[in-house]
Amino acid sequence: MTDRLQIAFAQLNQTMGDLRGNADAMLAARAKQPEADLVVTCELSLIGYPPEDLVLKPSLVRAAEAELQRMAEATADGGPAMLVGSVLAEDGKLHNAMALLDGGKIAAWTRKHELPNYGVFDEKRVFAPGPLPGPLAFRGVRLGVPICEDIWFPDVCECLAETGAEILLVPNGSPYELDKDDKRLSLAAMRVAETGLPLAYLNRVGGQDEIVFDGASFVMNADRRIAVQFPDWEERVTLTIWVRTAQGWVCEEGHKHRLDPYPEDIYHAMQIGLADYVNRNRFPGVVLGLSGGIDSALSAAVAVDALGGDRVWCVMMPSRFTSKDSLDDAAECARMLGCRLDTIPIEPAVEAFNAMLAPVFEGKARDITEENIQSRIRGLTLMALSNKFGHMLLTTGNKSEMSVGYATIYGDMAGGYSVLKDAYKTTVFALSRWRNANRPKLALGPNGPVMPERVITKPPTAELRENQKDQDSLPPYEVLDPILTGLVEEELSVAEIVARGFDRETVARIERLLYVAEYKRRQSPPGVKIGVRNFGRDRRYPITNAFRTS
Repeated sequence: MTDRLQIAFAQLNQTMGDLRGNADAMLAARAKQPEADLVVTCELSLIGYPPEDLVLKPSLVRAAEAELQRMAEATADGGPAMLVGSVLAEDGKLHNAMALLDGGKIAAWTRKHELPNYGVFDEKRVFAPGPLPGPLAFRGVRLGVPICEDIWFPDVCECLAETGAEILLVPNGSPYELDKDDKRLSLAAMRVAETGLPLAYLNRVGGQDEIVFDGASFVMNADRRIAVQFPDWEERVTLTIWVRTAQGWVCEEGHKHRLDPYPEDIYHAMQIGLADYVNRNRFPGVVLGLSGGIDSALSAAVAVDALGGDRVWCVMMPSRFTSKDSLDDAAECARMLGCRLDTIPIEPAVEAFNAMLAPVFEGKARDITEENIQSRIRGLTLMALSNKFGHMLLTTGNKSEMSVGYATIYGDMAGGYSVLKDAYKTTVFALSRWRNANRPKLALGPNGPVMPERVITKPPTAELRENQKDQDSLPPYEVLDPILTGLVEEELSVAEIVARGFDRETVARIERLLYVAEYKRRQSPPGVKIGVRNFGRDRRYPITNAFRTS
């Protein structure tokens, strides 16, 4: 009987669909821990997560089978076994599964039982559920391997404990969202209390389109104390030592990394989400409009921290309504960030458009149409630069604006990605203040402030007409954002939000704007998910919709 076990956990940042690259990264992690008995990797670590309909492609499944066999053969050297996440095609069904590779072969499989089908998850669309699993026999130890969603319900872990599991190893693909680390710890503590077994929770790290994974893996002993805490946002391969005692298996104390508090965690989510999206889609860099306002300044700061100043191209596009303060603030922001800034006045194009449309617009008063022409000329200009030089256009709108449609479709909404898409304006202020006082870990940007203080403190404005302010059209953001949180994240009615002390007319108006703007959001670029209900995979509303709660 084995009384000592060395398990290495590989918290890796892997690329969707790069089967050879992902396999090699896992084999490299194994090579770094030759003294380990077992190297554990994340859910679907060979393919990537979430794979969506990619796994419905038979050639992908065949390629995954071949790579997994290659990895299995590598374990014939007498070194560590491996627990690898992949797909298992069996009896005409496809399973999300973990393969135990040992002694040069695939020694065993275990299949995911609970398939999530909510929020960002659509696993029932592509996978079949496996049966309630039993433990895997491994070198004298019985290992329970519940896969991600399997620990969100008691059944799987209870079944594993009742059938003899001694340790719970939990491979995950758990996306980041606010306060998710607390939820995971609470969940793990529940399963440990119910089973009396220690639990190792392994999560992936990195960005996959809109979803970001924060890592933050941990080991919890049967007394519900944390023995090892991995860092968030960083790759890490860590060896843990397990000892059999009279009370069962215990993981020896290891390093306990500090996890990021708010709003630092959000900033790092944006940083790694953008970096992985740009780099894996092979863009040379990003281009964005720098207006002198806080949204574009924060977007530029995240981009520089993610990619480096030499890969971020800012463009100021002034019109007759652009103030000197905005020009000065944009220039100073670019200087502080160390990135390129070009100024391309749009007034000649605005005049040409107005002249072109004058015969058709004759007799019509000037209105928002002329304001939106300016925004669309800016979008056209930035897309021309993107087209010519290959840089991805980064949009700079925030969630407050996108919620109520305070954005111009085919104008400032034009672009390939948005770091602020899931950040309300009050969060934008908090992030900007934090970044001016702190330099993020792994940042490629400068130490010290990244935007003038005035950018944070001045009233927000789109500068599409004389003396325009956001609050001409919207309630103050400290009022708007809690209303939106109630409508979007909590799905409350107007009456329920009014009961919290808000004005009924204001709440009803915001609800109407939220629903009317659905068609715009359907055409918005992807962006980093940071909350429990982002516009995209989390919240799927019909565009044509007559329902209102007011």
